[in-house]
Amino acid sequence: MTAYEMLASGLQQLGLSVNPQAVEKLLQFSDLLLEKNKVMNLTAVTDPKEVVTRHFLDCAALASHIGSGKTVLDVGTGAGFPGIPLAILCPGTQFTLLDAQRKRIDFLKEVVEELSLSNVMPVHARAEEFAALHRASFDLAVSRAVADLRVLVELTLPMVKKGGMFYAMKAADCMDEVGSASQAFAILGAPAAELLRYIVPHDGVERVLVRLQKTGDTPDKYPRRFKKIQTDPL
Repeated sequence: MTAYEMLASGLQQLGLSVNPQAVEKLLQFSDLLLEKNKVMNLTAVTDPKEVVTRHFLDCAALASHIGSGKTVLDVGTGAGFPGIPLAILCPGTQFTLLDAQRKRIDFLKEVVEELSLSNVMPVHARAEEFAALHRASFDLAVSRAVADLRVLVELTLPMVKKGGMFYAMKAADCMDEVGSASQAFAILGAPAAELLRYIVPHDGVERVLVRLQKTGDTPDKYPRRFKKIQTDPL
């Protein structure tokens, strides 16, 4: 099975419509990612078919929760996950991709230009600094493999509108992490966590979307400034 066939059938398994143009753009993104990865540490995945399963189809599991006409913030986007695949699959939604490393954002700007993604804005900034100017500005926030949930929700929820959602993409065994962050959820305005489990097509790995609905305001003192958060390439 080719990478194109894996991607198309995987999207179908996730209940998504298969737009050939979107599939082609995703594969173009894969080419750009793997080429840049030769000179820059963006991902531990170097096989195009693994990019499809471990990155694209994993990220695509979130697409059905995004909706059209929304504003979405991807915190700690890294090499563009989940923001770039979601932007390709959800062209009617505006995405802001936030990362503290300028080299990653420079790469994403190249991707945006190469793929003509008019609904994506990469931003170089620390989340704490960006939050000061963008409190309660986004309908949704998303994040994938960035930090422990207690840190992640403090960095992210201040920028989500009241009534909005935050989706954290986590490994299947995240129950202890979710439990230890429950007090932080309540303090930051999203007291109830919902775990949505899914299987990544063609990979068989179980993953979890931790969904938090923001029902209250986040106190003004959050987010506090954190030490630099190190994340490993996926």
